[in-house]
Amino acid sequence: MTRQPLGVAVIGAGMVGRAHANAYRNAATVYELGLPAPRLVAVADTHEPFATDVAARYGFERTEADWRAVIDAPDVDAVTVAVANNLHREIVEAALAAGKHVLCEKPLAPSLADAQAMVDAAAATDRVAAVGFTFRRSPAINAIREQIRTGGLGRVRHIVANYFTDYGVDPQRPMSWRYRGGPGSGVLADIGSHLVDLAEFLCGPTTGVQGASMSTLITSRPKPLGVAVGHAGGVELSDEHAPVENEDICTFTTTYAGGTLGTFSLSRVAFGHANTLRLELFCEHGTATFDLTRPGEFGIIDGTPGPSVNGARQVLVGPWHPYVARGLPMDFPTVGHGQNDFFVFQARAFLDQIAGADHLPPCPDLAHGLHNLRVLDAVVSATDKPVQL
Repeated sequence: MTRQPLGVAVIGAGMVGRAHANAYRNAATVYELGLPAPRLVAVADTHEPFATDVAARYGFERTEADWRAVIDAPDVDAVTVAVANNLHREIVEAALAAGKHVLCEKPLAPSLADAQAMVDAAAATDRVAAVGFTFRRSPAINAIREQIRTGGLGRVRHIVANYFTDYGVDPQRPMSWRYRGGPGSGVLADIGSHLVDLAEFLCGPTTGVQGASMSTLITSRPKPLGVAVGHAGGVELSDEHAPVENEDICTFTTTYAGGTLGTFSLSRVAFGHANTLRLELFCEHGTATFDLTRPGEFGIIDGTPGPSVNGARQVLVGPWHPYVARGLPMDFPTVGHGQNDFFVFQARAFLDQIAGADHLPPCPDLAHGLHNLRVLDAVVSATDKPVQL
């Protein structure tokens, strides 16, 4: 395993870029101590105030207004790409050609052709090229997975996966890249990509997609006069509107090897649901549930207790579950953790891969990101034509 410090940079200083910057700052503090602390080299963003804020908050040495300066920098060994989806391909290909290791945010690319080109570029190098499916690092979700694979739950018969957000519920939220790109590039790509990945993480490869429906409820949005920050906007609006090109709501069903069925529901206009990801898994010998609003626990019903006391149980995540022991400063139940910690665990796994360590499961590669896009593309192709009654 290499002991040389790794220079890291984050391209994109918006909401997700901040999460990656914080993750790199903390990655060397979790699990085994043999990993050299990464050198926090640069944050790049075309909007200079974003880059300056993130670099100052998380201890990066400098900022760049052009991502190409990061790619060309000899003191940068690895980059996270956390920008608009349509920019992923150019940056990832350039980074790999320059000999950098790459962690690219999901969804991998705006099209299958772009994703395939990125996979081909990765195959031509010996660099680590990974895609970020952060919820794979949830201790509770991994605990459920262990119960499916080795515990008493048995095979999943039906998975119900919902992801409800409200970042698009206000029609005065400004136009941004999230509302452009055509069918499938809206809520399906943004948060549905996570659910599709988690379902396969728990149930195995998708074998079919059926009965998809999409709806765009807010058909136009005001153009911002400045730069929109994350989901929230926070900028002055113009009087001019632009058409929304993709979906606010998406539902579909799936099948998996062995006959498992999946039911999915996604929304970015679910009033009062800032970030609600829920999973229900109905298995041969029990049921398990997870709710991201309560990330430090999961629910389970199985045949272990006798019938007189059996029922749904709340299980508090603790050091006997994946990722918790030495992954948190206070690594025992009820202290609490959340999505920001998942980014730390993911960054540590990425750096471990680069260093040649194997403390954590590796991050999915770009080929997996391409596969995820193929499932999303199948959802778009399976969109139903409404039947008038």
